[in-house]
Amino acid sequence: MTVTTLPTTAPATFAPGQRGGALSLSQMSPYEAWQFCESLAATPLLPDAYRKQPASVLWALEYGRALGLDVVTTITTIHVIKGKPTQSADLMLGRARSAGHRVRIKSERTRCEVRIQRHDDPDDETVIEWTLDDAVIAGLCTLRDGRPYSRDQKNQPQPWERFPRAMLRARAIAEAVRTACPEVLHGAIYTPEELGAVVDQEGNPVVIVERADSPPVQQAVTVVQSTPNGPPPAPPRDFLAEAAETSDADTLAAILADAIAAGAPVDYMTCLTEIRDAHAAEAVGPVRELHAAAQARGAQREHLARLAAIGATKPGAKKPEEQQQSVPATTTADSGEDQEHAAALGELYDAARDAGLTDRAEVAQVFASTHQCQPEAATVDQLRRTRDDLLDLARQVAA
Repeated sequence: MTVTTLPTTAPATFAPGQRGGALSLSQMSPYEAWQFCESLAATPLLPDAYRKQPASVLWALEYGRALGLDVVTTITTIHVIKGKPTQSADLMLGRARSAGHRVRIKSERTRCEVRIQRHDDPDDETVIEWTLDDAVIAGLCTLRDGRPYSRDQKNQPQPWERFPRAMLRARAIAEAVRTACPEVLHGAIYTPEELGAVVDQEGNPVVIVERADSPPVQQAVTVVQSTPNGPPPAPPRDFLAEAAETSDADTLAAILADAIAAGAPVDYMTCLTEIRDAHAAEAVGPVRELHAAAQARGAQREHLARLAAIGATKPGAKKPEEQQQSVPATTTADSGEDQEHAAALGELYDAARDAGLTDRAEVAQVFASTHQCQPEAATVDQLRRTRDDLLDLARQVAA
């Protein structure tokens, strides 16, 4: 029998109070967060399940932010399986230890025993044991000559046959933490394998890619959520209306969590995040920027109206009675500023067309990457600086 002794304190990456990485999403606009996730999804360094899946990356990072995890820990230990968040067994173990609970593991080739003592009740000890017989009963493998046997459709050995010790350890840890201290899991109570994903020896989901000339495989394949092609249907519960009616931060956080649990699509979650950020704004300026970004994105009028209503309650917003009592000179000044902004905006798009950028959405994306706001929300000076850059580019192309 071999005994695996792990540190009594969790690695720094599991500390709930740590700040950084995924937590930076709270400082990003919805557009910036989506750009960030698209960039991450494009790198081959990500686990297979997240590659070219920016929606799943965004979902996972938002969940990791709620747990206080950095980007690297979130991406390598949080997986979205069939619309549900899952944690690796090692992350479950780390969070249990970081919460102060004492965990002891005894691992062998055919069995693994996990003991957990709660820090708030040392006399309460939970003991979970997983053996190869338990794996057979669960349908994870069979036994041949006393050894685990598990093959895929191509008759290749699977992790339960190749790494029985690691697989038993992961199952025992997950069940023990769920039983002894479920509060540390924050709703992600399963490992990817427990939700039917094909995993490797480390418990990470494996994306199965079949050749075009291969015969169809009947084995169920885990599907990771991706961005839908068409406009996604809204959830039965109107989370947007609920969020618009309250400015309480805790209530808004609960609404967002419920929307995520209900499987709300990315576009819907973007609108929810904008409403949350609008409520959190201390003045009308940031709300106007959110409104401009939503308008440029093509958001529905109902959502724009909700943002406008929230902005009307912020300091700096002009009240109806103030509008009625405004003197003509002020009205003329405001009108002049609006006309100058509209002229600068038109000059920007004209310069972009001369430079070969005919798609306004593409122009807005290029502009936002430089100024972190949409052209409609930018200053006249920002618009004209970008106009000059585009005109220089057009001259270079013409030359």
